[in-house]
Amino acid sequence: MKPSIHRRTALLALAATACLPAQALRYEGQDFADTLQLGDTTLQLNGVGAKVFVMRYSAYLAALYLPSKAGTPEAVYAQTGPKRVELRITIPLVKDVSTQEFVKAINKGVDRNSTEDEKAAVAERVKQFNGFIGEVGRVKKGDRLIIDYLPAQGGTILTVNGKVWGQPIQGQDFYTAFLKVFLGSHNSDARLRARLLGQPG
Repeated sequence: MKPSIHRRTALLALAATACLPAQALRYEGQDFADTLQLGDTTLQLNGVGAKVFVMRYSAYLAALYLPSKAGTPEAVYAQTGPKRVELRITIPLVKDVSTQEFVKAINKGVDRNSTEDEKAAVAERVKQFNGFIGEVGRVKKGDRLIIDYLPAQGGTILTVNGKVWGQPIQGQDFYTAFLKVFLGSHNSDARLRARLLGQPG
């Protein structure tokens, strides 16, 4: 028995829907998935922004993924599950850049946005993480740095272009200190902060 016209139409519509790409946010010509799977958790895209460098060129695009969307830094830090920060290098004026620039930014961000007790607690782990970033050497346009917080796998994991660098850095307090580089009240780019929090920037 042949399916009815209505049934065939419905089946064709379902098949077409299955072929569509996952929803994505397009920002500065690049697509960022609305959701992604990290471990056993589905993360939501909280926001995307650009780190503006000299002459209004962006050095990188940053995306923040969380278990639940959050509009304040405190709400971001309070979430205990997996999280992701993705950096897409976009530098247009030079061939590549040393990852020591990221090391400097992390050191400055942690110093400006953490209390003395917080800095003392994460100091060795910040040094260890920066060592992994330093080993990468240089990054160029098109490279992707992913910094995941995966408590079930040991903590914070650095991946560059699909390759894991170093070992997991333990502790949610470390990942919070890292997030404060972007979201702290004394961050270096207020517009990027606003965008990562899902606000106009």
